[in-house]
Amino acid sequence: MRRPALRTGVRWKISIAITAVGALTVMALSLVVHNAARVSMLDNAREVQMERLNFAQNYYETSNKRVRFGTKLNDPALPPALKSKALQGRKVSSVQERGSGPPDIWAAVPVGNGDVLSLHSTFTDRSSNVMADLDRALVIGSVAVVFGGCALGILIGGQISRRLRKAADAAGKVAEGNTEVRVRDAIGGVVRDETDELARAVDALTDALQERIEAERRVTADIAHELRTPVTGLLTAAELLPPGRPTELVRNRAQAMRTLVEDVLEVARLDSASERAELQDIALGEFVSRRVAVFDPEVKVRVVHESWVSTDPRRLERILGNLLGNAAKHGEGPVEVTVEGRVVRVRDHGSGFPEALLREGPSRFRTGSSDRAGNGHGLGLTIAAGQAKVLGARLTFRNVAPEGAPHAPGTGGAIAVLWLPEHAPTNTGSFPVQPPTKDARQV
Repeated sequence: MRRPALRTGVRWKISIAITAVGALTVMALSLVVHNAARVSMLDNAREVQMERLNFAQNYYETSNKRVRFGTKLNDPALPPALKSKALQGRKVSSVQERGSGPPDIWAAVPVGNGDVLSLHSTFTDRSSNVMADLDRALVIGSVAVVFGGCALGILIGGQISRRLRKAADAAGKVAEGNTEVRVRDAIGGVVRDETDELARAVDALTDALQERIEAERRVTADIAHELRTPVTGLLTAAELLPPGRPTELVRNRAQAMRTLVEDVLEVARLDSASERAELQDIALGEFVSRRVAVFDPEVKVRVVHESWVSTDPRRLERILGNLLGNAAKHGEGPVEVTVEGRVVRVRDHGSGFPEALLREGPSRFRTGSSDRAGNGHGLGLTIAAGQAKVLGARLTFRNVAPEGAPHAPGTGGAIAVLWLPEHAPTNTGSFPVQPPTKDARQV
């Protein structure tokens, strides 16, 4: 059973930590100060009690044993332990705690003949008021320290959180393909801490991955480019062979190899991010209808709403051709094309896209499950997605039937949706694509 995760920000974690430490510290200091002040005041009260008792003893001894000044002779309320020490010839004092209320202050001194002169009083109201004021000041100070620590934690945590958030945003842009972004430049700041080390590590990783990807792209492009000449020669030689079934097979395989080489070169160009769209204003519904009729006259085209778009007709035609070819090769008829505003949908009635494609998107040289991968190299949808990116558009894939549902003829199918942007891409090809609206996602 999976445990639920509690997600909190760094700012609040640091704030809570500082507040907790501050609260524990001020509580401990407050207890220490309170106890120290109380002990000091009680000791002072005992000393005052002894001074008063000494004065009363002197008066008792010089005034023919007259008891004055609140003292008592052989007070029955005198604590036994204190009386026992006094009978041993000692001047003693003590503080006797009560369950509630101020403590009792006792002082006793022997005066001869087994008599004990004692003085009893309670902790003064003035001392109790002083302790109450001290406790009130400690509480106010503790609360102020806790809130100050919380504010300091929010300030420090907020700064760290902002730097981490900027680093995450920059890393997200790098993940989207914008390799010019540098995380270290994005977070900025004068203070150097672990966030800068993380940013430098991410930048170094980005540079290393970019170099490796570029090297692989160059190798792929070079290999494909070198193969063009021998493949072209092979195709030419195949045309010179005498008619027959073996000749037809050789020509088909040579043509397939030539198509593969051209597709690999196109993927390499798209990966280099050097492709730029040549824009024209076209009526999308009319354009799609004419191009689909050329590709396959049996495909049904339905224009729900006509719209003028600024796009590259050659690249749009390439996307349509790849989507229709994928539907014809891996799906089942009938194939339907719907144009609604700036959205083009291509649907077949086959078993649907593989789950890996829906989850991860098109992947080169992977054609998916066996029921949808009879022939081909998995480059068609990859090229279509790359061309859509050059147009500033989005290409999404979904199945008509829910996941795990059995396939019944005419009820399932795969749908590829091309979302053309409202505005034309910039001359750098880096047009930010707006996500579809809620209503569009439900279509």
